[in-house]
Amino acid sequence: MSTFKIAPSILAADFTRLGAAIEEAEHGGADMIHVDVMDGHFVPNISMGPMVVAAAKRATTLPLDVHLMVEAPDRCIDAFVAAGADIVTVHVEVAPHLHRVLQRIRETGTRVGLAFNPLTPLTALEGALPYLDLVLVMTVNPGFGGQDFIPASLGRIEAARRMRDRINPNCLVEVDGGVTVKTTPQVVAAGADVLVAGSAVFGGHASVADSIAAIRAAGTA
Repeated sequence: MSTFKIAPSILAADFTRLGAAIEEAEHGGADMIHVDVMDGHFVPNISMGPMVVAAAKRATTLPLDVHLMVEAPDRCIDAFVAAGADIVTVHVEVAPHLHRVLQRIRETGTRVGLAFNPLTPLTALEGALPYLDLVLVMTVNPGFGGQDFIPASLGRIEAARRMRDRINPNCLVEVDGGVTVKTTPQVVAAGADVLVAGSAVFGGHASVADSIAAIRAAGTA
């Protein structure tokens, strides 16, 4: 039986009742809460800052998986760690001094993640893996929720998993983008350990608990 973690993305939640939505996800069986931080520069959207992370921290006992889709992430790492981030993930595309940035996250005592956009080569992953707790394979273009899964991403998940198994078996392989009941079996079979799901959890098609249960069932069938 496959075992994997589900990280609901609060980007798709109702922000008029964010605390309640996070509590519903925790009680519904989520393993962590995914927080998408966007700056309007690296991606064409603006979302949450440290204050929202701090509010989310007060609403749950689950780890907060903070995904920084921002330029110059080194300028805001400390603020998000202070707000309660348990994992801080930065993008390889915006970190020319990647080793320094990953070390800075590690120095805070927070777990370290590295994200790759859909057509970014995974070549940097081999060197970075010894420093990582999580590698995030984007399966849509970052910036907006509700996009369709890019099928070619399955091969990238498999490649990341093989590299992870060889170099750092303790590093989690996370997938973000287009995760639904339909795509979950493929993503899990490709080797994902953590599935980020936004619209599939908070989209209102079913209760949050039922939506999480459906994703869990699809990946363990």
